[in-house]
Amino acid sequence: MNQQVKVIAISGIFNANSSQSFRQSITEVMESGMSIVLVDCHNVTFMDSSGLGTLVLTFKALQESGIKMVICSINEQVRMLFELTGMDSKFTIVPSQEAFENLLLSAT
Repeated sequence: MNQQVKVIAISGIFNANSSQSFRQSITEVMESGMSIVLVDCHNVTFMDSSGLGTLVLTFKALQESGIKMVICSINEQVRMLFELTGMDSKFTIVPSQEAFENLLLSAT
């Protein structure tokens, strides 16, 4: 993986209660000088509106810091949540980490 990319994997039920460690990881990324954050949702079993809200706030904070955020490996439930709220058009979503790496390679 590119040295300017930080992969943050989230898992299980992603909601207000479980997002604290994710927010801590994002704070560390913002202080580290990374240029891209890849949020890997491969092991997320369920996401509610507060989990989505955490991702939206994270996206905005990273954007203000000049850091790009990409989401990968979402399941059908998460995809439906994104589509119902219109967030699928706001986030860059790729099928997998491999697809993300190919996207990076094609951009260079």
